[in-house]
Amino acid sequence: MTTVFGRAHEPEQVVFGSDPDTGLRVIVAIHSTALGPALGGTRCYPYPDEDTALADVLRLAEAMAYKSALAGLPLGGGKAVIIGDPAAVKSDGLLRAYGRFLNKLGGRYITACDVGTESADMDVIARESRFVTGRTTGAGDSAVLTAYGVLLGMRAAAGELWGSTELAGRRVAVEGVGKVGARLVDHLVEQGASVVVFDVAEHAVADVVARHATVQVAANRADLLDREPDIYAPCALGGVVTTALASTLRAGLVCGAANNQLGDADAAAVLADRGIGYAPDYLVNAGGLIQVADEIDGFDFDRAKRRTEGIFRTTREVFRTAAADGVSPLVVAARLAEQRMVTGVPADLSDLGVLTAG
Repeated sequence: MTTVFGRAHEPEQVVFGSDPDTGLRVIVAIHSTALGPALGGTRCYPYPDEDTALADVLRLAEAMAYKSALAGLPLGGGKAVIIGDPAAVKSDGLLRAYGRFLNKLGGRYITACDVGTESADMDVIARESRFVTGRTTGAGDSAVLTAYGVLLGMRAAAGELWGSTELAGRRVAVEGVGKVGARLVDHLVEQGASVVVFDVAEHAVADVVARHATVQVAANRADLLDREPDIYAPCALGGVVTTALASTLRAGLVCGAANNQLGDADAAAVLADRGIGYAPDYLVNAGGLIQVADEIDGFDFDRAKRRTEGIFRTTREVFRTAAADGVSPLVVAARLAEQRMVTGVPADLSDLGVLTAG
């Protein structure tokens, strides 16, 4: 059973909502508003039960708070999950009911897209609520800068691990080629990397291969990782990097777009003990958050892209500090995020300036 109280980092607020007329069943978790209103996506997913949905939204909300803090945004972190298969339950009526539910939170939580929702859905929610971003008329699909930020984090980590930020000639295994993973593959091919992909959705793989004839396709995750990649990039759902996988993984770096990649508490330490770099997901995948956050004050893509480029510097500093202190980059990233939430100052990373590729 998932508990809310007594956790290492308790959320500020957890709210359950329902609308019998439309079938809406939603949980909103606000992890922190220390830096500002909580911003986070709405995930629509067929959870097997309410407890699983609650556990997921709590983990996701905490990661969003850390993500906002490390990105230097004046925002907190939260998340929402709508329980149900989006193909079956999602309707204009349900989304509008959800918008009315958001209004009851008084702006403490602002939503955007996530798994199972898209910019057009945000347009519908916005008919009822102003506490929504990532609309088609605003920031749009946050996958654009999410993928870009992951690329920058990957290059920064590569520079610290191998002495060069160049990815040309590196083998990168990308698991999940949906909205973000496919864009990441585009970037990697452009960088000259050797890319192998796996996704349970055959059409997604086909789309990638149609664009890039050089991309190799793995039959499953085991086959993907048996290719002995330099970099493993989880870009689907979370929980894939377990202690068991970390103990056998033959890669030098884990850096991907998926949220909550670690399947258990010890996985990051096992990676560090084996000399495998881990770029915390909430550090490198913050580009999408930066993109939708920019819409709050009037969206400017170039401005959001410049802000996203700060991920390179932050990742580099996290890896350098981790190496100096002899700990996992996850420990350093969490420490910096928590300091930011307590003090309101992004520690020694207050200058999240433009990309420096040296």
